[in-house]
Amino acid sequence: MKFVALALGAGLLLAGCGKDPSEKLASRVEDAADNRADAMEANAAALRNEAEMLDKRADRTRDVADSRADAIQAADMNVAAMSQEQRDAIVANQAAAVR
Repeated sequence: MKFVALALGAGLLLAGCGKDPSEKLASRVEDAADNRADAMEANAAALRNEAEMLDKRADRTRDVADSRADAIQAADMNVAAMSQEQRDAIVANQAAAVR
């Protein structure tokens, strides 16, 4: 029984080595395409992760803007006394909204 299993295994091994050139080329084409597809899937997963992180950052940016806008309104600031540069700096998040 062991001899039959060994003979069968050796036969399969030799059959794999005995592929004709077109079969070998076809296998190489499939292997190369599988490798490229794997790389594409890995890139897609990385892009999905990056997109998710950017979505979270966008949500946080909106939350901070809402908080700053609420603080400005609650402080009842004298915006008319501010220069345009001061107002622009507040809008660009380069200056404190309320002191």
